[in-house]
Amino acid sequence: MERTFEGRIAVITGAASGIGATVAEHFAARGARIVGVDLNEAVTSIPADLPGEGHHGIVADLTDPTAATRVIDEAVEAVGTPHILVNSAGVALLDPAVDVPAERWQLTLDVNLSGTFYMAQAAGRKMLEAGYGRIINLASQAAVVGLDQHVAYCASKAAVVGLTHVLSLEWARQGVTINAVSPTVVETPLGKAAWAGERGKKAKAEIPVGRFAQPEEVAGLIAYLAGDSAAMISGSNYLMDGGFTTV
Repeated sequence: MERTFEGRIAVITGAASGIGATVAEHFAARGARIVGVDLNEAVTSIPADLPGEGHHGIVADLTDPTAATRVIDEAVEAVGTPHILVNSAGVALLDPAVDVPAERWQLTLDVNLSGTFYMAQAAGRKMLEAGYGRIINLASQAAVVGLDQHVAYCASKAAVVGLTHVLSLEWARQGVTINAVSPTVVETPLGKAAWAGERGKKAKAEIPVGRFAQPEEVAGLIAYLAGDSAAMISGSNYLMDGGFTTV
């Protein structure tokens, strides 16, 4: 396997499970040193679990506006100035719009939008000083289409795309590119459980390619956007939905 990210440092939120864990594995296998961030204490096992050396795990609640600065400061001290940030941490709390409790609405925005912004801001400060950076934000196909009982989720992910546009506009000239990736349902363990049975069959039938996305496919697109070949790409939102939003 090519050591595409040899010498690079990647901070990945939501790294204890799901897409974030797959992204961490993907980058580590290609030579990057990983700083994994998660509310789940399992993230502290990252140095032992990932291939390569020099990895670091940080337990943090990214809904705390002060946490991101502490995380990036710890990352710099433990590993070095990050070259890559992948904002993968997120929640999907589903309710009919008329019934959404205020606390579930706020938590969705705090995790999916505010946590993404705080981490981008904190990492961006270091990247702008260094004159180089790659930030990839996990949005969703829910950023561009309406999904039943996803009002908070759709709103938060649409806002992530808007955030991506503004950060790109402000930072691209200083060597920091920012893009978003918007998958359909991804077959992580949680994704498989949530979309099992007839509900999942029906959803797959509505996707032109006839299936959900795999975590490795999402990681591959993120890695492309984090690499040197994508230096001209910034401010874009990449849909990975098997053609769902084209029909």
